[in-house]
Amino acid sequence: MRIVTPSILLAGLLLALAGCGEKATLPVKAGMGADPTLPPPHHTLLPTMNIAPAKGWPAGAAPIAAARLTVSAYANRLDHPRWLYVLPNGDVLVAETNAPPKPEDGKGIKGWVMKKVMACAGAGTPSANRITLLCDADGDGIAETKTAFLEGLHSPFGMALVGEFLYVANFDAVVRFAYKAGDTRIIDPGKKIADLPAGPINHHWTKNIIASRDGKRLYVTVGSNSNVAENGMEVEENRAAILEIDPATGNSRVFASGLRNPNSMGWQPQSGVLWTAVNERDEIGSDLVPDYMTSVKDGAFYGWPYSYFGQHVDERVKPPRPDMVAKAIRPDYALGPHAASLGLTFYDGKLLPSHYANGAFIGQHGSWNRRPPSGYKVIFVPFANGQPAGDAEDVLTGFLNADGDAYGRPVGVAVDKAGALLVADDVGNIVWRVTPETKQASVQR
Repeated sequence: MRIVTPSILLAGLLLALAGCGEKATLPVKAGMGADPTLPPPHHTLLPTMNIAPAKGWPAGAAPIAAARLTVSAYANRLDHPRWLYVLPNGDVLVAETNAPPKPEDGKGIKGWVMKKVMACAGAGTPSANRITLLCDADGDGIAETKTAFLEGLHSPFGMALVGEFLYVANFDAVVRFAYKAGDTRIIDPGKKIADLPAGPINHHWTKNIIASRDGKRLYVTVGSNSNVAENGMEVEENRAAILEIDPATGNSRVFASGLRNPNSMGWQPQSGVLWTAVNERDEIGSDLVPDYMTSVKDGAFYGWPYSYFGQHVDERVKPPRPDMVAKAIRPDYALGPHAASLGLTFYDGKLLPSHYANGAFIGQHGSWNRRPPSGYKVIFVPFANGQPAGDAEDVLTGFLNADGDAYGRPVGVAVDKAGALLVADDVGNIVWRVTPETKQASVQR
């Protein structure tokens, strides 16, 4: 029997009142594409809260793959797998991680409720602080071995291999480790290359990392320390940005700013341009604001917190900054409101149908601030000549059941050495593998 405590009752009451019945008036697809519909903001006393309780996958169950594709479990029984990195030899690194302590984040009744909500969504467990190596030695699409590759990290997320060095983005610093092809464990303590914004609030804690094509620069995503600067702009220094770091010296600079919560980055294969997927702001209605992916320009400003999707002013931000709004660049492609578009990878493999060549796969972790929910799936956006060229398509669905519970939540996406798509599922504790339908693979439990 489930014991109902006073705190659960209070949380349930507040959740029942949250949003005062506010719900979407537009379908998710209206907030997608190069020209999304942006209705007027809908302000409520409390934010709309519509969490999918984390349940995990029943035995034998799996996501639903798009036509001509199939999905199987590459590795299971992981501990909150969030991010993936494929090494040149085909081994796969997975960051088993969760949020670090944030003693000053989310204080007060609203903050208390948000912590309860995030725990319900599967984000309340301690971080394993580990990178695990997955090895599929016989090439059958199932990792036979799981090795603790790096331990004792600090809420690690992004990873990048440059020559004989592996760079890891902890929540508070970029650290470098010596690596040789075939290594299955690193015990060296590593060397800190650069500090990253952190601190006692650390609202968006995940830090991703990607290397330039020549390996001479590192690019690191840093999310904002608030929803819309309600904690003051003084705690937003070098945040809501992509930083460029010189790994030789540790010197860094802001490469692009006004990006509320960028997570993933990728080099578009045709143009060679850096793209990122960004989680936009909450609490102005189920239809606003759409997440987006965009090409990233050196020195560009993308609006946060003063405006969204170009020059749409957010009236909540005080004092207003019309000068900054005037500088805001409109993103390239909207990904739907509140979908939590965390993962992004461009497809440069040969295994999947040619339709997917050069396009972007996006892992959408799923909403908490929309009724009905959005995200909880992996989508694909086709590209042509280096630009989005069509409507987004569902690739993996079925992460929510008919009762609104979450069997899983997709996060990081990557392309393995064979050309299959890998998806980290941090509620299912599984890494899924997507292949053509003709290459059947059974779901392993």
